[in-house]
Amino acid sequence: MPRALIIGGGVAGPATALFLRRAGWEVEIFEAAAEPDAYAGLFLNVATNGLAVLEQLGLRDRLVAQGHPAPEMVMWSSTGKQLGIVPNGPVREPGRGGVVVRRSILHSVLREAALAAGIPFTFGTRLEQIEESGATVRATFADGRSTTGDVLIGADGVGSRTRRHIDPDAPEPRFSRLVGLGGFARVPGLAPTPGAQHMVFGRRSFFGYLVREDAEVYWFANVTTKEGDRADLRTISGEEWLARLRDLHADDPHPVPQILAHTAGDLRGYPIEDLPRVPHWSRGRVVAIGDAVHAISPSAGQGASLALEDSITLARCLRDAEATTAFAEYQRLRQPRAEAVVRYAEAINKQKRVTGSRLGIAIRDAMLPVFLRRARDDTRNDWLYNHHVTWNERTLESGR
Repeated sequence: MPRALIIGGGVAGPATALFLRRAGWEVEIFEAAAEPDAYAGLFLNVATNGLAVLEQLGLRDRLVAQGHPAPEMVMWSSTGKQLGIVPNGPVREPGRGGVVVRRSILHSVLREAALAAGIPFTFGTRLEQIEESGATVRATFADGRSTTGDVLIGADGVGSRTRRHIDPDAPEPRFSRLVGLGGFARVPGLAPTPGAQHMVFGRRSFFGYLVREDAEVYWFANVTTKEGDRADLRTISGEEWLARLRDLHADDPHPVPQILAHTAGDLRGYPIEDLPRVPHWSRGRVVAIGDAVHAISPSAGQGASLALEDSITLARCLRDAEATTAFAEYQRLRQPRAEAVVRYAEAINKQKRVTGSRLGIAIRDAMLPVFLRRARDDTRNDWLYNHHVTWNERTLESGR
């Protein structure tokens, strides 16, 4: 039985493990974090295409039951004018729209499924070194432990050590000049927003929120900053961030200031980064997936879904071909789509960046309704959601 070492226990790692187990592989997952964090990563959108992968794992309903179905995104100007409604899924198919869920819930659904399938899941194992020798690959961890397998799959995120092993000259993540923040709140009298997220193009910052049926508010903000500010983000405390956000959004329409006024707890600002193009996704018996090779801004709501697509595609390729051939086929199948979605997200980021110019904001608020007016019926973005990878389909290589 072939054995796969999977580095990373977030989304792509456990999903890949589940599909490989289905294909008859022995799999083990190694996660750097010491233990699961129920509050890590705030929340995310699982889009139509990601839900389709979870469906094939038998996990879709379990996730949806704990999430907030949001097939629409309602866009607002800094003056409180509704700019338009954008589908969060295929046009005119709200039943196939995306679901917003805490990241920790998605992680736990996948992790619990992996454990139920008998897949070992080891925490506190930070990858330090990868060595290949003939038909095996060895992973050595920071605590001195090591193990070997037939392949190593790096699902280790945007700062991937696996990516740097594959190609020491691989590109570094690109900073979008946007800082991501988010949190949770309860605002007295604020009604639920069933079926929707709300997005506000604020005067000095971009803000998004939804209200669940139990009145809990999920919110996020994208603050425009300078390129040189990235290294300084870790020095800003949660209290400073919250004070800054309350100032940036003080003049924005209800309920943005009210949500921030009722927010408490630790806030962490993180640079929103992406990887527009990584030339080499594999080397020898080592391959990288998910954010490790195509990190994407959350603006597209596709990061988790692309990782899930990677998982089923890579596992299918390894089911049908030997490692080197499988890795090449996986990159051929995935890279064009992944890079197109990264570009799409960057185009959205450009609309979110606030220059501080009153004229620029006025022009933006005047032009956005023109672009958004027909968005509800515009099928040009259906390619994002209707991409479907079927487990039972054979790969190109296996049919030769």
